Amino acid sequence: MPEINKNMPQQKQPSPERLSKFLSRAGVCSRRDAEKYIAEGLIQVNGNIVTTPVTFVTAKDRVLFDGNPVQGKEDIRLWLYYKPLGLVTTHKDPEGRPTVFDNLPRDMPRVISVGRLDLNSEGLLVLTNSGAFSRHAEHPKTGWKRIYKVRVFGHVDELKLQELQQGITIDHVTYQPIEAVLSRQSGRNAWLLVTLKEGKNREIRKVMNHIGLEVNRLIRIAYGPFELGSLKPGDIKEIKNQSAEDFLD
Repeated sequence: MPEINKNMPQQKQPSPERLSKFLSRAGVCSRRDAEKYIAEGLIQVNGNIVTTPVTFVTAKDRVLFDGNPVQGKEDIRLWLYYKPLGLVTTHKDPEGRPTVFDNLPRDMPRVISVGRLDLNSEGLLVLTNSGAFSRHAEHPKTGWKRIYKVRVFGHVDELKLQELQQGITIDHVTYQPIEAVLSRQSGRNAWLLVTLKEGKNREIRKVMNHIGLEVNRLIRIAYGPFELGSLKPGDIKEIKNQSAEDFLD
């Protein structure tokens, strides 16, 4: 018999994971929806229809969803980035302006953003390597709130702020309910705390202008479960203490 070299590194066996997590990492569906698809008989593993959500698979297993192969994907990774002023949130700007992605650390993998912040806005930008996660986080049905600190110039009419909670239509564009609360007034400037769920293009600026206020600083401080915290302009940190797939539920 050939002699076994005990010093030879052993090939690492793939670790089993719950089928619902495998499907969410592959971008097929959320873990919650996976249980529904299993109940409908749409999931097969190695030629057998799965009958219970308490099923574990590895990368070696052949998984089918509605007859189509499911390829395992790399783990979802997430970063929190304080976007400074003067950067556009695009991979390539036709006007040649500096972009968020040009200013990330060189050892970063290719990432995409969850939502955008315009050139003159700053604050929290969530970055990810997963298109499925980005789409999920941005979708209105997910219901993730975007929270901003907004400095405005002009007289703040708190009654008009309250009316924004009913939604508003400007130039034939309808904006969903917005929560805007006066935090502090100093002379002709005031700070508002603004919460919304949609985040249409330049939504806060357009709405504030409509009620007679000019936005002169806009900082996003939260997006869904993620918060800016103590990050400073240009800071970036990876979320490592929680599985990103948990946010797909």
